Amino acid sequence: MAYIMFDDNQVVITGKIVMDFTFSHKICGECFYKTELQVKRLSDSVDTIPVLISEQIADITKSRVGEFAEIYGEFHSHNLREENHTRLELYVFAREVKFVEVNDSKTDYTNRILLEGTICKPTVYRKTPLKKEITDLLLAVNRSFGKSDYIPCICWGSTARYAADLKVGTRVMVWGRIQSREYKKRIEENETQKRIVYEVSINTLEVA
Repeated sequence: MAYIMFDDNQVVITGKIVMDFTFSHKICGECFYKTELQVKRLSDSVDTIPVLISEQIADITKSRVGEFAEIYGEFHSHNLREENHTRLELYVFAREVKFVEVNDSKTDYTNRILLEGTICKPTVYRKTPLKKEITDLLLAVNRSFGKSDYIPCICWGSTARYAADLKVGTRVMVWGRIQSREYKKRIEENETQKRIVYEVSINTLEVA
């Protein structure tokens, strides 16, 4: 199957499948399944990235846990309703899947993303306790049929200082990787719950 490149939202990830295919939903007779890929960083940290795959591009009848897959697609968002509120669910929407043989070395893992979108919330600049500079931004990236994906992004150092001054409505291009990050959400005074958030860690940012 030929992979159609979308100029404003391109993802390539190669990693180890760590979850069996789980049914997600059905649209126009086509079934979609969830799985997760573990992708190592050069630092040996691991990002666990959710992926949505159609039954039409991969055999979902057999377990692939432990195998390596190379996935081409886009980074999508979805507002997931939970009780009295909604939260942003992020995942890689697979356009093409290849199951590959690798040696499980650092160089076998790929995690690249290119986005072109519009800053849709005021940027947030801050410093860590170790004085590292960080800026958070939220990009609205156009999708077909008049839809948009809302992608949280984070940048560091001089890029963070530059991004901090960008205004809502500025159109930018960013290159980076998808990362997962755990945090604890306080549910009640003495109760916390572990959550995972996904974001794009920006290496390069340009005003489009």
